[in-house]
Amino acid sequence: MMAAVNREAYAAAAEKLTADSASVTAAQLATIADEILAVARLLRGEPGLRRALTDPSRSGDERAALLRSLIVGKLSVITVDTLGVLVSGRWSRPSDLLDATERLAVDTVLAAADRDGKLAEVEDELFRFGQVVSGNGGLSVTLSDSGAPVERRAKLVEDLLKGKSETATVQLVKVALEGFGGRNFDAALSKLVELTAEKRDREVAYVTSARLLDDAEEQRLAAKLSGIYGRQVSLKVEVKPSVLGGLSVRVGSDLYDGTILRRLQQARQAIAN
Repeated sequence: MMAAVNREAYAAAAEKLTADSASVTAAQLATIADEILAVARLLRGEPGLRRALTDPSRSGDERAALLRSLIVGKLSVITVDTLGVLVSGRWSRPSDLLDATERLAVDTVLAAADRDGKLAEVEDELFRFGQVVSGNGGLSVTLSDSGAPVERRAKLVEDLLKGKSETATVQLVKVALEGFGGRNFDAALSKLVELTAEKRDREVAYVTSARLLDDAEEQRLAAKLSGIYGRQVSLKVEVKPSVLGGLSVRVGSDLYDGTILRRLQQARQAIAN
């Protein structure tokens, strides 16, 4: 959750980007997202630069001029102007500027996918890729290894997803590899699924079932959850025979566990006590 002062700075930059990019194509917007991500990588690797760009003893114009001196002529005018607005705002901590730059890049990726009519596909592809990774121990270890070069892991992702996924999906998986918002890979990927759903004005419900649900069952469950949360719900169903039956549903911090496995565990605990 951004502090109020950080939200104000972020909102100004996001508003600038929205206005300046209103007439660009989805592909051009995706390129702008890549440029913002490149600056985020620069900030991540240069703590001194983060401190200089958030130094309250410098004016906003001075901080914007410092950043411009590093990126003018290398990145698009829209990216330079947007990030100039971002760094000219007030920031609680240097790390908050990095988080905001990453978030701005993610929001730009999602805006490009939305403009291209691909948000729903991106949301599903991110979730399915997470399922593939979690089901493959070797792949999970490789992609989650923060000690391994990001470039090498990103190349593996590109090889795995090339020709099979939307451009935005690949961009966002790479963001997860870099530890979006200080999270590990799995948590970052889940957060990106949720942000994609949020862009579609939907809540994400993670459902665990012993068997695959049919369309009618999914529709009934989605309708029930929509009634509870007051907005459409995007179901992400994981099949785990080990739960034996019933459903486990997690929405945000809310968990509804009606699986047979959970009931058996409760019964064993009651007997033990």
